[in-house]
Amino acid sequence: MKLECKVEEIKNKISQVERITGKNLTLPILNSVLLIASGKSLKLRSTNLSLGIEVEIPAKIEKEGIVAISGSVLGGVFSNVFQNENVFLESVEGNLVIQTKKSKIKLKGQPHDDFPTIPRVSGTSFEIESKKIIDGIKSVYYSSSPSDIKPEISSVFMYTNDDNLVFVSTDSFRLAEKKIRTKGLPEITGILIPFKNISEILRVFGESPSSIKVCFNKNQISFSSDDTYLTSRVIDGVFPDYRQIMPKTLGTSAIVLKQDLLNALKLSNIFSDKFNQVNLRISPKEKLFELSSTHNDIGENKTHVDAALTGENIELSFNYKYFLDCFQSIITDSMSIKFSGASSPIMISAVGDTSFTYLIMPMNR
Repeated sequence: MKLECKVEEIKNKISQVERITGKNLTLPILNSVLLIASGKSLKLRSTNLSLGIEVEIPAKIEKEGIVAISGSVLGGVFSNVFQNENVFLESVEGNLVIQTKKSKIKLKGQPHDDFPTIPRVSGTSFEIESKKIIDGIKSVYYSSSPSDIKPEISSVFMYTNDDNLVFVSTDSFRLAEKKIRTKGLPEITGILIPFKNISEILRVFGESPSSIKVCFNKNQISFSSDDTYLTSRVIDGVFPDYRQIMPKTLGTSAIVLKQDLLNALKLSNIFSDKFNQVNLRISPKEKLFELSSTHNDIGENKTHVDAALTGENIELSFNYKYFLDCFQSIITDSMSIKFSGASSPIMISAVGDTSFTYLIMPMNR
């Protein structure tokens, strides 16, 4: 292998693939990035067996070839190459020689024959604006359970309903649902994307201006753009029928300014206990929307928030952190908070935007 390419292009792509290398003691080849020089491009591949990625860089190929190099070492080298110039790569006896104007570096290679293949997913496919699918995932993924004990909720659930691509996640204490209006999609009964793979999907495609092609079957899902191909395993499981817990009747509602409530929550958190507990009291007749919290070692706090209130009086407690998480998904200045009872989920949404719904289970006081 012998080639020439631009430093900035290879730096950016190495930072993408290096993070997906597996830290695996029994399969050390998973710690590597596979470099493949062929045609008019250099391909970089990495995998941790749950997630795999291949990116392509335009290059002047003098000699085709393949070499496997430690991802962390390769990332460390290129993060410290600052010249905006071309870099020369050459494989010599299974090792990689990297040369710039001021540096010549030799990296030890690993047997590339042991490198796993990145599966090419075949099955149902569709194309969608990258912004839409990234917005859908970002709006809900923080509600997933980070634990693998129940894999079906340690995921983002994706399905179609009418002309909507719907994203849902829950950790059983709260639930987020985001509907993305998109016509012409195939029927998707349900795909469970592992939570631990979500951050890399968002990082790789978060800045992508183009559309993304999505292809899936019962075992894998792939996302691909012009020069990037990423595949993830999908979870074999059944997502809970969350529609059953959606409140059917809502007795009390409040409309508040997002910033006012955010300020009040941050203040209340200073005095919350180790469970992040904040208390809420609503009295529509008194025009009262009050947050309070008490910490035995610090003190106590009561804060009133201006709100438009209807319905019955209600008092309950909730986890401050769960409430705060959903603010990133509320795109309007005002938010709606609805209650069907002190032991039923709190329903939160943006005023004038029905695409996002968030539920929080209240805490036992």
